[in-house]
Amino acid sequence: MKPTKIILSSLAMAAMLVAGALHAQDKKGVSQPEANYQAGSSPMGAEPMVQSVNPKAPPMTQAEFDVARKVYFERCAGCHGVLRKGATGKPLTPDITVGKGTDYLKVFIAYGSPAGMPNWQTSGEMTEKEVDMMARYIQHEPPTPPEFGMEQMKATWKVIVPPEKRPTKKMNNFNITNIFSTTLRDTGEVALIDGDTKKIINIVKTGYAVHISRLSASGRYLFVIGRDAKINMIDLWMELPDNVAEIRTGLEARSVETSKFKGFEDKYAIAGSYWPPQFVIMNGDTLEPLKIVATRGMTVDKQEYHPEPRVASIVGSHYKPEFVVNVKETGQTLLVDYSNIDALKVTTIGTARFLHDGGLDSTKRYFMVAANQSNKIAAVDLKEGKLTKLIDVGKIPHPGRGANFTHPKFGPVWSTGHLGDETISLIGTDPVKHPKEAWKVVQTLTGQGGGALFIKSHPKSNHLYSDTPLNPDPKISQSVAVYDINNLEKGFVVLPIAEWAGIQDDGAKRVVQPEFNKAGDEVWFSVWSAKNKESALVIVDDKTLKLKTVIKDPRLITPTGHFNVNNTQHDIY
Repeated sequence: MKPTKIILSSLAMAAMLVAGALHAQDKKGVSQPEANYQAGSSPMGAEPMVQSVNPKAPPMTQAEFDVARKVYFERCAGCHGVLRKGATGKPLTPDITVGKGTDYLKVFIAYGSPAGMPNWQTSGEMTEKEVDMMARYIQHEPPTPPEFGMEQMKATWKVIVPPEKRPTKKMNNFNITNIFSTTLRDTGEVALIDGDTKKIINIVKTGYAVHISRLSASGRYLFVIGRDAKINMIDLWMELPDNVAEIRTGLEARSVETSKFKGFEDKYAIAGSYWPPQFVIMNGDTLEPLKIVATRGMTVDKQEYHPEPRVASIVGSHYKPEFVVNVKETGQTLLVDYSNIDALKVTTIGTARFLHDGGLDSTKRYFMVAANQSNKIAAVDLKEGKLTKLIDVGKIPHPGRGANFTHPKFGPVWSTGHLGDETISLIGTDPVKHPKEAWKVVQTLTGQGGGALFIKSHPKSNHLYSDTPLNPDPKISQSVAVYDINNLEKGFVVLPIAEWAGIQDDGAKRVVQPEFNKAGDEVWFSVWSAKNKESALVIVDDKTLKLKTVIKDPRLITPTGHFNVNNTQHDIY
C-alpha cells in the first residue's frame, strides 16, 4: 500500500473515532426526531439539470452522477439546500468539500455528527457503495435546477371547469362546513370526508405529497398544494366536489393561501415555492398566474446574500389586503399588499432566520411564526405592520398553526410544541388585559417527548392535544398527550390512538395532526403507516376522551394532515 493511502486511511479512522465518540457523548446535539424531519425529501430529483464538471473533484460516471443527484434531492436537499449553499444544514459546496477529501467525507456521511448529520450508513439507509458515491458527488459543482417562470406556469395551467359553467348554488346535500380534507401523502390525492356521516365523499387527484389544504374566504373553494408545487382548486358546491382548476407554480413548494380581507374575498390566491425561491399571485377563480415575485435576498442577521431562500408559511391578513409571506433562510416576513398587484407594495419585516410554520392568535391581529432553527417565535402585528416581539422557546418549535385557548391564570395564550425537545410553550397574546404576560412564555408544559408536529385546541373545548409522530419510541409516536386546560399542572393523559385503530399489521402507525370538527366536540387523528400497510383515521369524543369512531378504507393510503373546512376557513385552532 502506498504511504499516501496509509495516511488517508489513518485520517479516516481518526475521523470515524471522533464521530463515534461525539455520538456516544452527545447530550446537546440534534435529536433523532429533528434529524428525521430535516432530512425530508425533495421532488426535484427527477428534474433535468446540467452536470457541471469540477476538474479537482474525484471522477464519476454520468450514471453515478445521476443516481447521486437523485439521492441528494431525496435525502439531503431539505437540510443543505438545492444549491448546497446551506440551509438548516451546513454548506456542501466544492470550495469546502474538495479540501476535506473523499475519505473524510465518507466517514461523516456514514457515521453522522451531533451537529445534525444523520448516520446514513450505520442506520442502514445507505450502503457503503452509496456513501462513497455521495462523498464524490458533493465535491462536484452542484447542478442547478431550471427556473420556473410565467411561461412554464401557464404551460401547466388548466381550467377544468370554467367559472361560468360552475354551479350558481350548492348542488349537494353535504354539510360542507364540516367536510375534512385529508392528505393521502404517497398517492398524490386528498380524501374529502363527510364529518357528519364519516363517509368518504370523493378521492381527488392532486400533486405529490400534499402539504396543506386551505379554504377560500367564502368557504366554497378548497385549495391544496403538493410538494411538487402543483395546486388543485376543488369546488365544494359541485354535486360531487372535484377539481375545477390546477397549476404548477414551481418545482417544489409547501404553501398556498387566499385573500381574506373584506372586499377581496376569493379574488386572489397565492403560492410560495421552495424552488425557484419565489411566490406567485393567481386569479382566485381560475388559478391564472398574474404576478411572480422572487425572494432571493439578504439574511436578517448577517445581511448577506442568500441564493435560495425558500417560502415557508403564508397566511391571509384579516386587517389589511395583505398576504403574510414568510421566507425561511433569510428570516424575512413579507407583508404583500394585493390591493393593486400592478403596483405591488411589499413591507419587509426582519424577524428571525429559518421561518417555518405558524398561525394567528385568537384575535387574528397577530401572526405567530416559528423560526425553528433559531428556537424562537416571532409575533408580527398585522394591524400596525411591524414586529411585536421575538420570543425564545424550546428546541425546534413546530406548531403547525398552533393552538389558542384561554389560560385560567394568564388569559389568552398561543402554544407550540417542539421537534427537538419534550416541551410545550404557552405564550401570552393579550397586551390589553394581560400586559405583563403578553409576548412571553408564561408556562412551559412537559410532553411525552420530542418529535411533535402539531398542537390543537378549540374555543368549545377544555383540552389541548399534542402529537409526537416523529419520536423514535413507537409508544410515543403512536399516541397523543392531552391536557386539561383548567388544570394544566396535573400533566397529561395519554390516548393510545394507534391501538384504538385496531390495525393488525406491523406498520409504523404514527399518529399525526389532531383536528377538531366544526362543533368542537370531536378530534380526528391520522394513523399513518407505509404505503403498503393499513392506515386509518381515529375520532375521539372530546368531552370523554373516549374512542368514538374508526374510519378504515383501502383508499386511505398514508393519511397525514387533515383540515376541517370551517376551522380552516375561519382560522380556528
